[in-house]
Amino acid sequence: MASWHGGGGQARQDPSQVPGKRQQCARAYSVLPPPRDAEEKAMLDRMLRVDHAGEYGANRIYAGQMAVLGRTHTGPLIQHMWDQEKRHLAKFNEILADNRVRPTMLLPLWNIAGFLLGASTALLGKEGAMACTVAVEESISEHYNSQIRALMEVDPDRYIKLLQLIKEFRDEEMEHHDTGLEQNAESAPGYWILKNAIQLGCKAAICVSERV
Repeated sequence: MASWHGGGGQARQDPSQVPGKRQQCARAYSVLPPPRDAEEKAMLDRMLRVDHAGEYGANRIYAGQMAVLGRTHTGPLIQHMWDQEKRHLAKFNEILADNRVRPTMLLPLWNIAGFLLGASTALLGKEGAMACTVAVEESISEHYNSQIRALMEVDPDRYIKLLQLIKEFRDEEMEHHDTGLEQNAESAPGYWILKNAIQLGCKAAICVSERV
């Protein structure tokens, strides 16, 4: 039921009860606390910028995999993981916009590189695609874990909502990692060489995206 306020015979509806207003209020409520100073603002900007870049790259990798394997029996599984990555990216898009954080200037590069990585490993078959998934999701999960440790050391109560979000996304990335192993990722040709090469690229991308 809508709430009404006012005096002098003039009724006024509570904005929080109006669907459009309610949505705006929810969107305005950020997972980030207001930064105390420029140093904290810079730290959070770097953190969010690289998280956004990582989720963007993961989306492009799954897009590449679907371009090759979308019509095979593996397609629905890849689509399921991609749908979760789409949700992660949408949330970081929202957070960056709400907090006026500039995304990395390398998104055009990650756009092409991610798609090519996904498509090229999928050309090796289901096992190749899953090997890529294992390597990437393991790298992203480790990165999220490092962020969780850093925020816990600074002030876990202050960053409680951000920590909850990162932990939720980390858990879903680990699900993708475990799914890849269950789908015989380790049977891919040159699995360990492929995995190490992909993870080396992931670490370089993380380092650069924090700064550029």
